[in-house]
Amino acid sequence: MIKTNKALKLFLRLGIGAAFLSACADRFGMWPEAVSAWGNMDSFINYTQQLVPWAPDAWVPAMGWIATLAEVLLGIFLIVGFKTELSAKLSGVLLLIFAASMFFFLNPKSPFDYSVFAASGAAFALGLMKEKYLEVDIGLQKS
Repeated sequence: MIKTNKALKLFLRLGIGAAFLSACADRFGMWPEAVSAWGNMDSFINYTQQLVPWAPDAWVPAMGWIATLAEVLLGIFLIVGFKTELSAKLSGVLLLIFAASMFFFLNPKSPFDYSVFAASGAAFALGLMKEKYLEVDIGLQKS
């Protein structure tokens, strides 16, 4: 039987990683319209503008693409267990930035409805879990 901490770590890795990849898939039109939040990158860039009203308009597309690239990389890294602690901490920071932006620039209710603060906390907790389990980091340590 898998130890509870190992199962919890795997659950957190897969859950956070899959959430990142699902959000990015939505931006690339990979989810059906009925369940899609954005449906395309242009809609996501418009949403990004709402989250960073302080940024010059010329910066917003780059910010949206940087966030998307970060989510894709962190999602993959978490799922496969590459540099797990660092990837988890960076995920926590990214999610905390999203949550704070939603709180201050959309409305205070949104980050709670979408559990972004909770996801950030989960990512930070994952970053504290040192024991390796089903991670490519295990193979990298042996090299």
